[in-house]
Formats: sequence, structure tokens, C-alpha cells
Amino acid sequence: MSEPIHYLNLRDLSGRIRAQDLSPVDVVDAALARIEAFQSRLNAFITVLADDARARAKEAQDEIRGGTWRGPLHGVPVGIKDFYDTANVRTTAAFERFKDRIPVRDAVAVAALQAAGAIVIGKMNMHQLGMGTTGLEGDFGPVQNPWNAAYIPGGSSSGSAAAVAAGLCYATLDTDAIGSCRLPAACCGVVGFKGTYGAISAGGILDGEPVDPAIIWMSHPGITTRSARDTAIVLDVLATPEARTEMSDLSADRTTQAPLRIGVADNAKADAAVVRGIAAAVATIRSLGHETVSAAAPFDIPRMGDLHRIEADRASIAERAFKKIDVLLLPTLTTTVPAVKDVRGNPQALSPAHTMFANYFGLPAISMPCGFDTRDLPIGLQIVGKPWHDATVLRLARQYEIAAPTNQHPLA
Repeated sequence: MSEPIHYLNLRDLSGRIRAQDLSPVDVVDAALARIEAFQSRLNAFITVLADDARARAKEAQDEIRGGTWRGPLHGVPVGIKDFYDTANVRTTAAFERFKDRIPVRDAVAVAALQAAGAIVIGKMNMHQLGMGTTGLEGDFGPVQNPWNAAYIPGGSSSGSAAAVAAGLCYATLDTDAIGSCRLPAACCGVVGFKGTYGAISAGGILDGEPVDPAIIWMSHPGITTRSARDTAIVLDVLATPEARTEMSDLSADRTTQAPLRIGVADNAKADAAVVRGIAAAVATIRSLGHETVSAAAPFDIPRMGDLHRIEADRASIAERAFKKIDVLLLPTLTTTVPAVKDVRGNPQALSPAHTMFANYFGLPAISMPCGFDTRDLPIGLQIVGKPWHDATVLRLARQYEIAAPTNQHPLA
């Protein structure tokens, strides 16, 4: 059976829009109906832009009928984490004090999405000010995990992961400072990606508000989708001109790359159920013709806020940790997805021990769903690459998702 509209991948959706088999109006109406059906359950959005999205869908429909094609995101509904400024639309960071904060201009990445024809359908709920990993704390209420509301959605990009997993939109623009895009992606069974530091512009994230220098150095724009191929499509739109001079062709469909030497982190500690899921994923990747060896993940980073050597460490990380390997594999989470009752009141309960090093060193990293535990909750596999080897990470992720497809969705 073919996927319903709300679970289509971006290539198929875009092809149908361009062929005028589906109109952007159809697609936006379907997404808004999905939001209406599940927003009260998931609380994934802070602001839904129904009227504006419909107006932009009509504009996109007219452009396409008139022969103008802006690319694979033309007419596609996307969400924006409520960290990113959106012109004339409130940007709150899930913080009561910002509930009436209305920026006058779009963040750089938001403007890039709109220039590519993407339709912003709403602003995503999140852990308040991005300061937690559970997704349970915020002045607009907690987000619920679409697989099972008794378990956390992860944070801080909680609404994004829940909405993409449940088919409320096709992609979201997020942030990731210690794993805050990858952690919820692992909890909700979707793909969370952060590029090399500087690959996507962070301009316009709560513009004008005071920001700790550590956040500026650690925070990376992120992307949440349902596949590595969809992520590559979005990254191709968002990559800065400077990044394009450093990165090779971003097409994740080029899966014929030469066999890689893949390091499997031997110092990553995780629950037994997670270890089993990762071992199965590693076996699948090995069966694709890649060599796997034991390697140590560079977890030895300074405490948050100690940045005096961060530039030197970023300059040397490829030689230090990737001299004998092309990419590194490890679990995204140290545990299975925690229950809400076990972590309530502890905003940092979901450990970033396996994710934070990629932020410190500025490395491209992706979390991929790689099966389920005995409670039918997702397990996340993380693939981390050398600086500016984003394409290698995405292509290996694409190879893996072809070999071990995830066809389950949390909500019909």
C-alpha cells in the first residue's frame, strides 16, 4: 500500500506537486487537518499559522501552474522551532516572558526555506529556552511522545520530533547545542541532523536577546525529517555559500561511495536493549561492504562554558579521532526512552553523554531510527563524521535506511 499524503517522503511528494498531481493547497490542507486531529494530544506546536499557510499554498499553486518551480521544497509544509525569529509571528522559546515577542524579520535559515518555496505551517513547541533534554518543561505545556505518552519526547526540539514522527509536517528547522535535535529524534523515531559548525546559518535565533557565549559556540542549526534523503534535500537548501565550498555534493541518493572504514565506539556505555539495537545496525552496515573497527569516541571535552581551547580542538579533531576511520557509530542515547514519571522535575534527565562531543568539536552528526525496544519505543543510531564530511554521513545514513527500512509510524 502507498503511504498517505502526510507520510510521503519529500522526493515523492515534490514529484507529485511538480507534476500537478497534488497541489500545495491539497498538501497544506492535509497537514492542517492532521494538526487539528493530533495537536491536543501531542502539543507539538506553540503557534499554528493556518491562514498564512493556506495563502502561501495558493501562491505556490499559482506559481507552479504558471511554470515557476523553486525546487523540491516548493509547496511543502515545514515547521520552525520557536527559537528562530519569524517576521510578524511570535517567537517565544516556550518562555512566558517572550509570549508577545514578535520579530520584524525572519532568521536567515527561515528566509532560505521560504525562498525555496517551503510553507511555514507553524512554530514548534520546545523545552523552555532550550535548557532541558526531556521536552516536558515549557510555558506552553509539555510535548508528548507520539509512540507512547507515558514516555518523554526528548528535548529541547521536542515538538519538532513529535510532529515529524506523527506526520503533522514534513521537516523542521531546529537547533542542537548538546544533542537537542538528535536526542528527541531518537526518542520519537525520526532523523535528527546537525551539520558541521557553520554549515547552516544561525543568524536570527532570538535576535537581540542576550546569549551566553557557550551557547553561540555549541549550538548548531539542526534538521528533523523522516529520512536521511529528506534531510539531504533540506540541507541542500539551507547550506551557506561558505559551506558549499567545503562540502561535496549533498545528494544522499549517491549511495555508491567507496567502502568506508567505520569506527564503532567502544567507550559508549548504554542499556542492554540499546546495545542490542546498535549491534544489529552495525551488522547491517558491515553487510553493505564497509569495514568496521573498534574506536574511541572523543568524549574527553571540557565542562560546558570552558571554551578557551575550542578552536584549537576543532582544528585537530580530524587528526586525533578520525585518523584511521571515516565515520564513527554509537548509540544516540545512553538508555532506552525514559518514562515521564521517572524524570519529572529533572530537566536534564536524558543524558547528552553520547551527543555533546559532536557539538564541542563542530562535527556533522545524525541520529537514525534503528529499531525498537521491548516496549515498542524507538532506538537511535548515531553516525558522526569529520568536519565538512556531512555528505559522507548522509550517504551512509541513506545506505542504512535502504538496507533496514523503518516502515512503522506512531499514528495512523
